This record gives sequence, structure tokens and C-alpha cells, in this order.
Amino acid sequence: MQPPGAIKLEPPEGAHGRIRIVRPRRLAVRCAVLGAGVALVLVIEAMTLAVAHAQGRVEARYTASIAGIPIGTGSLIVVIGEDRFTAAASGRVSGLLRALVGGEGSAAAHGVVSGGRLVPERFAVHLKADQSTDDVRIGFDAGIVKEVVAEPTLPPSTDRVPVTAADRDGVTDPMTAALMPVDATGDVFSPAACQRTLAIFDGRQRFDLALSFKRLERVEAQDGFQGSTLVCAITYRPISGHRPGRAAIQYLMEATDMEAWMVPVAGTRILAPFRITLPTPLGPALLEADQFVTMMESLDSTAADNKAKVR
Repeated sequence: MQPPGAIKLEPPEGAHGRIRIVRPRRLAVRCAVLGAGVALVLVIEAMTLAVAHAQGRVEARYTASIAGIPIGTGSLIVVIGEDRFTAAASGRVSGLLRALVGGEGSAAAHGVVSGGRLVPERFAVHLKADQSTDDVRIGFDAGIVKEVVAEPTLPPSTDRVPVTAADRDGVTDPMTAALMPVDATGDVFSPAACQRTLAIFDGRQRFDLALSFKRLERVEAQDGFQGSTLVCAITYRPISGHRPGRAAIQYLMEATDMEAWMVPVAGTRILAPFRITLPTPLGPALLEADQFVTMMESLDSTAADNKAKVR
């Protein structure tokens, strides 16, 4: 029998996923700053990733700030091979904010490379603030969500838009969505590279991020990449799992100054984020790379001599 307050997740029609019953945990009050801080700096501390026949790799460190005040640090590693990709991230609250609340997070995604596109198979994220934790795990099958575990579950609300089976079809996770493929021909910095809509499911909410070309900029990391970056404007469009009347939802829907600054991953036609900006009621939030080293690797990943750092 389904426990009170639990959520029954049915696999979409035609999928062969499992039906999961998710039971809510007893948790302390979740810190709102964690969502604005650690979720923004969901980037990784150093770790080693292995993908057979690696073609491109990114090793990056980021700093996050709100209104110019540092709130977090972290790093990112992405490895893109001929037929597989892996991305992993973690970060933590830092600076003055750490005196108010301790927070850290980690995330990982992996899947296949098909036709130059990244197709996720598994995604997981873990957030922790003081005694409160948040865990999401998603399994995909060719763009269809076949398994979801999200703890704690969202409290019942009559105004929350329900997530349907159709909403879990043709989607990707937030981490894979941040790695944008560019068509096999043409300039990776062309305005057309921005023109896309990312259909994202994060385990609780289904939303679109509509991207459009804004401009070209030049960036210089303290270590690593120096060169042009493609600046894409971002528009947030909630689909389901949200509460339309919430002020935060309205704020994001009306925001006109969200941007993603994208640079190419060496050896691929994939763009990765160098800088992300979005508005908050406290001032502009910024996630920017201090280090961004991208390397092209030969099919024999043990041949270190064939690595070329792109700066």
C-alpha cells in the first residue's frame, strides 16, 4: 500500500521502466540559500574520470558570487569520447555565507554520444546544508525518464502543476543540458549555435530553457582558455512540477538578463559553460571560470604526447 504523502511514478507509455514509490524523509528546514548558492555552484572537486577513446576533456574551476560577494567555489571535469561521455561536479558554500550556513553539493551525469549529441543514461545530484539533505536520481532511456527517486518529496499543494508521462518524454537532465552540441558543419561561434530550446527534467520540475544569440565576447581565464565565447540569452519557461503563483517562478519567467557564455571543448563540437549569469532579488548571480583547460586527446588515451592544451 502506498504510504501517505508518497509519490507513485509511472513509466511513460512505451517505456520499460520500474514503478517507484518514494517515501519522504524527516528533514530539518531546508536552507533557501543552498538553492541560490550551492545549486548555482554545482561544480566538482578534482576527481579522475575514464572514458574509452577520449576525444575531448574539460578541467575547470569556478567561483560563484551574488552582487559581487563570493558565495561558493568548485570545479568541473567533463570527458567526451567517441561513444560515451561523463560529467561530474561538486562545490561548496564559501566566504561570509559559510558563517551563516554550511552547504555543499555534488552531481554526475553519464551517457552515450550519438550523432554528435549527448544522450544521458543516468543523472544524480546530492545537496547538503547543515542537517538537511536533498537527493535526486534519474534513469533515462533514449530521452525518456524511466526511473526517478527524489527525496524529500515535495509537500502536497493544490496549485502545483502535475508532471505527466508526456512531460518525462524527450528530455535531458540539467548537467547534460549545459553541454551543447553544434551542428557538424559551420562555425561553432555562429548565432545559430545558440538557437535552441533545452527540454529539462530535474527530478521534480519540467521546464524549458529557450536560448537565443546575444553577442560574442572575449574571455581570459586565470589559467587556461583565452579566446572568443558565444553569449546566449536564456529564457525560463516552466512546464510542470512548479507552483505558478510563487514569486520566484514569476521572477525567473520575467527575467531578461540571464546569460550563458559558452566555449568549445577541444576535439569536439560541444560547447561548455565558461560563465553563467542570472538575476536574484539580492543582485546578479555569477558563476565564472577561474581555470578552464580543455584538452584534445588521441584515440589512444594513454599517449600523453598527443594531448594539446587549448588556451
